Amino acid sequence: MSSAALRTLALGATGAAGVAASSAAVAAPAGAKPIGPPKTTLTPDQALQRLKDANNAFISDKAPTSPLGRKRRLELAQGQAPFAVLLSCSDSRVPPEMLFGQGLGDLFTVRVAGNTVSPEGLGSIEYAVAELGVPLIVVLGHERCGAVAAAVSIVRDGARFPGAIGEMVGPILPSAIHAKNEKGDWLDNAVRLNVVNVVERLKVSGKLLEDPIAAGKLRIVGARYDLDDGKVDFFHT
Repeated sequence: MSSAALRTLALGATGAAGVAASSAAVAAPAGAKPIGPPKTTLTPDQALQRLKDANNAFISDKAPTSPLGRKRRLELAQGQAPFAVLLSCSDSRVPPEMLFGQGLGDLFTVRVAGNTVSPEGLGSIEYAVAELGVPLIVVLGHERCGAVAAAVSIVRDGARFPGAIGEMVGPILPSAIHAKNEKGDWLDNAVRLNVVNVVERLKVSGKLLEDPIAAGKLRIVGARYDLDDGKVDFFHT
């Protein structure tokens, strides 16, 4: 997708006020001050360290307070500049902004049960990298994930699920199957393997991610959140 096409996508997603502001930015003369916050200057490693430090603060009950006032809202109304993409599970116990002590505009989140990646999710991630300049993608699984547990129950017990739930679980089945004979807990092994598989898929998903990876401008890592102690383990980096 071309840069112009990505900008068109951005315009369509911002609403009337966002269209006016973004159009003004595109039409602004060279050297004009950009509208909204500038793109992050963090390197992939710096972005990852920021998340690690923030999670350590979270589990120590010392998570920083991010600005949520009118000034910040008005700044973000004109544009966004997140420093990381979080592809995570929809589980209500796993909100990325809280686990990493981040606020409005800091993280670009794509959430679906089982932290799998659909074409829509991949397009969202590619947009964040290509247009917003995000240097880091984190695929975040978590302890006792219900979607992964459903996949394990299909493999182990032949379970079936109504509606679109079975289709949602489908992409996780290869991880559940391959984790079956590994040592340790079947479910937790499947959670981790599912993260690894999604990370590896993203790495070969196409030029919009492959090119910045090759240039050292993007890193994709996998992690697992522990529901009991709040720790995020970055185990596939």
